[in-house]
Amino acid sequence: MKKIIFSGIKPTGIPTLGSLLGAMSHWEKLSSDYNCLYCVVDMHAITIRQDPKVLRENGRNLLAWLIALGLDPEKNILYFQSNVPAHAELSWILNCYTYVGELNRMTQFKDKSAKNTENINAGLYTYPVLMAADILLFQTNLVPVGEDQRQHLELCRDIAGRFNKVYGDVFAVPDAFVPPVGARIMGLQNPTDKMSKSDDNANDCIYLSDSPDSIVKKFKKAVTDSDNQIKMSEEKPGISNLLTIYACVKGITLAEAEAEFSGAGYGHFKQSVGEAVAQTLAPYQQEHARLMADPANLDAIAAKGAEKASEMALKTLAKVKNVIGFN
Repeated sequence: MKKIIFSGIKPTGIPTLGSLLGAMSHWEKLSSDYNCLYCVVDMHAITIRQDPKVLRENGRNLLAWLIALGLDPEKNILYFQSNVPAHAELSWILNCYTYVGELNRMTQFKDKSAKNTENINAGLYTYPVLMAADILLFQTNLVPVGEDQRQHLELCRDIAGRFNKVYGDVFAVPDAFVPPVGARIMGLQNPTDKMSKSDDNANDCIYLSDSPDSIVKKFKKAVTDSDNQIKMSEEKPGISNLLTIYACVKGITLAEAEAEFSGAGYGHFKQSVGEAVAQTLAPYQQEHARLMADPANLDAIAAKGAEKASEMALKTLAKVKNVIGFN
């Protein structure tokens, strides 16, 4: 039996170059070795107020990007979280096996509450429990997580272990999945912080939908330094970040990237990186546009994925209901 990988992606913005090079570029290859579920977690998205039309469009948009980047719906299960009610049902049950003290320690709740003081809702507080339900529903073995989600995965493991201790081996206890080494892509304006779609500075981030002109302009504005040497160095975070991006999109080593720009000026270097990125993204953008032109097809893909996901989820949910005593 192949191990199961579950990944949830929030439809709250357009994926970035950082997401592509750091994680998404490796996903296509996983389906040969794992059973993979990629869930557009729209239920998680509503902890922040959403315009219904925008949320619906963002969901389709994200689904189209996942497919455009190489996730074959016939080999992977792609679906919307809200189309599988078992997510919410198991979440309530797991709330009753999660301690308030555990939720109080979640640093993301503290961070998001500080940024969203007018809407500190209960959903934001219990977000990690819904995340645990997402994972445990499918007897997930492996979960790709960044550093910002490791605490949530540890809570998920604690909940699964606690439940299993009472009722037997009901849930698989998931492990963090470390995919093939992906690049850690930093912001163009702040190269000491990871590139993020939530950044307020649009020039800090390359979105997968950015036009070629916009991409090149953003790279031209990228922060570098004053010594005009193009080499990897902890003391040169801006240049190191640009070299990493160039090496990734060209499929070469960092040493080869350094050698290619030996003696070149920063202006030429940044222009070249921008053009290479624009060229790499072009076919993905074309495929995304083709998919978005047929929303009915995207909805059909999501519905078929939800049907497959529900079939898996309901087996786990039935087992949970039985052991806790529901009729």
